[in-house]
Amino acid sequence: AAEWLRIWTDLGRAPRTIDAYACGLAEYLTMCDREGIDPVTANRAHVAGYVRELTSRPSRRGANVVSIDSGSGLANATIQQRLVPVRLYYDYLMEEGIRDSNPVGRGRYTPERRGGGHQRGLVPRLTKLPWIPTEQQWRDILAVAAGECVRNRVMLALAYDAALRREELCSLRTDDLDPGHRMLRIRAETTKNRLERIVPYSAPTGALLSSYLTHRAGISRARGPLFLSESRRNHAEPLTLWTWSKVVRKIALAAGIPRFSTHTTRHLCLTDLARMGWELHAIATFAGHRTTDATLTYIHLSGRDLADKLNKGMGQIHAWRVEMLARLDRSATEAAGW
Repeated sequence: AAEWLRIWTDLGRAPRTIDAYACGLAEYLTMCDREGIDPVTANRAHVAGYVRELTSRPSRRGANVVSIDSGSGLANATIQQRLVPVRLYYDYLMEEGIRDSNPVGRGRYTPERRGGGHQRGLVPRLTKLPWIPTEQQWRDILAVAAGECVRNRVMLALAYDAALRREELCSLRTDDLDPGHRMLRIRAETTKNRLERIVPYSAPTGALLSSYLTHRAGISRARGPLFLSESRRNHAEPLTLWTWSKVVRKIALAAGIPRFSTHTTRHLCLTDLARMGWELHAIATFAGHRTTDATLTYIHLSGRDLADKLNKGMGQIHAWRVEMLARLDRSATEAAGW
């Protein structure tokens, strides 16, 4: 297992990806050790036992399992995430000739009655739309954020304005800014899919950013990381991802909206762009998506296509009903001999 992780590291996978793989695989190997299972020769029944364990763990959401994504146990998406390193590990064992098959698998083609088919994996995949705040919830978040320091306010503004992921935001450097054109360069090494992009930000955010740069000069005049810690222990050091997460968590709890997270601003921005009628490819470019598949989530979340179809359909139905009423009126007139 350590050799497999070392190969992924040498191939240049992101450190947090390696950490996630290591934690997920260690969890599975711990279960194998506890149950007396040799992980090299484990079969599908053993992996199914691991899935059962994941779905029955205590959870803050409740004590009973109603479905695979409710009650106790890990969420469906988390279970899928836990199985990824296990599946990749067995792929490695197959490539090395140690095993002939993968007990996790990737799903198979299942014929249907009406033709076609679909993929079925080890665990059914539940696809949920991301949560975004209502207009009132967003106002509540901004009301609390207004009391934050200028650094936190400009970070929240940029996170929404440019639909930035947490790492993209915290990794911004002073030379990534183009204040004259109100543009940001998001470097490839900070993105999830290693795609560099240039994104704009609004004039109000630009004013906040200007205030922060003046404030930052009092902390450090050195070029480098844009957002700096102001704590006594880490004064003038780059702001960490975890510190920003704590800031957003504190704002969310103060506003009474615990579901709000560092990624919510990105979801909200891309949904707003879809609502405004942006083309699919334009949103994908802005978001830094490699394909438009992920971007479709925000089109669905905005309800734009369904609303357009509904409005057009209702317009046609309304016109048809009015026409029928007019015909009814004409028929009544002719019958009365008027």
